[in-house]
Amino acid sequence: MATPWRTLDSIDTDEGLLDLRQRGETDFLITIHGRVLMNASANMSEIALAQLACVSLKTKKKPRLLIGGLGMGFTLKAALDMLSVDAQVEVAELNPVIVKWCRGPLAHLTGGAVDDPRVTVVIDDVAARIRCVAKKDMENRFDAIILDLYEGPRRGAAGRRSYLYGDRALALSHLALKAGGVFAVWSEDPDKTFEKRLKAARFSVSLQRAGRGGCSHAVYIAQKPSGPKAGGSKKKGPGL
Repeated sequence: MATPWRTLDSIDTDEGLLDLRQRGETDFLITIHGRVLMNASANMSEIALAQLACVSLKTKKKPRLLIGGLGMGFTLKAALDMLSVDAQVEVAELNPVIVKWCRGPLAHLTGGAVDDPRVTVVIDDVAARIRCVAKKDMENRFDAIILDLYEGPRRGAAGRRSYLYGDRALALSHLALKAGGVFAVWSEDPDKTFEKRLKAARFSVSLQRAGRGGCSHAVYIAQKPSGPKAGGSKKKGPGL
């Protein structure tokens, strides 16, 4: 008989009840309104997302990285493993309880990655952080932006898809990146229309599938051009 899940903590959110559950020593789930957000034993696509985003930054001095969504910290840990000791990694997480869990019962899964000295956690919407850098703080643009968010561009609610993955949002992400910067996005499934929007926003795009069997998710790696064609003018892009 399978060991039952036990709930370690719960909090009400606008999207429903957010739960942290445990079974055994290392098996954890984060669920919202009964749907699984993260599973500690199925994290291959999150790790691949970070590794693919950071492969070009391994030898870069003082790389700046923005991660949208903390989850259980696997994406963050994989990024830190790829980056230099002088890297600056900002994690934008909407829900403070997720940070609390990653510093508490989940900390051992990632070796306490959230408390790595290279990491700054901000309780904020990652879209707001991208917008701020793109419009007000161009001197602090990022070498990579990683969006590791629930459902991704294909299945997210219509409004959420627009402000994170719509034409205007992608134009802002393009501006918030340095020349040659990487925009990496996790998605439950491939999305051809999202791929077209990335290309329209002047990114080169590759799609990777990560995971096994039914857990094979989509990882989009989009790169801003380097050199003079990279742009940076705030006049570019719709409705900026």
